[in-house]
Amino acid sequence: MARSKEFDEKQTLKKAMELFWKQGYEKTSMQDLVDHMGIHRRSIYDTFGDKRTLFLSALTYYEEFITNKLMSRLERDLPTKQKIQEVFMFVINSKVDSDYPKGCLTVNTAVELSLLDEEIAQIISDMFTRTENLFYNLLIQGQNKGDISNEHNPELLSLYLNNTLVGLRVLVKTNYNSNNIENIVDLTLSVLD
Repeated sequence: MARSKEFDEKQTLKKAMELFWKQGYEKTSMQDLVDHMGIHRRSIYDTFGDKRTLFLSALTYYEEFITNKLMSRLERDLPTKQKIQEVFMFVINSKVDSDYPKGCLTVNTAVELSLLDEEIAQIISDMFTRTENLFYNLLIQGQNKGDISNEHNPELLSLYLNNTLVGLRVLVKTNYNSNNIENIVDLTLSVLD
């Protein structure tokens, strides 16, 4: 008879996500995961697979986690430009949110692993594309509502907005001045006028 699991898989995966987010893939050992997740090594392998498979699950969990937090901010009925600003402010506010590591697991992974692992590179590329699609859909909605000028090419503008967002995700990991980061957002949003 198989033993039932004595831990919550989602909560345990969240702990793995937080550790990979904080330390990166290479600097996180299986023993680090055992210690941080609070379960036995055998339970990790039985439930999540090897370190790489666990990392991929943690990366997927991260995207769902961040998307849910972000989308709850975008549900309000706001002008399009303000919704786009909310996306940027979400990243800026993460600089002071002490509950989670600074920066972005997606960007960290792009820098650390994309050149070393084709599958991870594709996963990261797909994640960036989904963010570009979020911006694209917001821009189309804004153009349909008259909030955003129809002179703008929403496809190119969504690429530009995502590029700025990725840059901000890097800056919030540093001691870069918060006022300067907000000025970057203001300048970026001015393109929508």
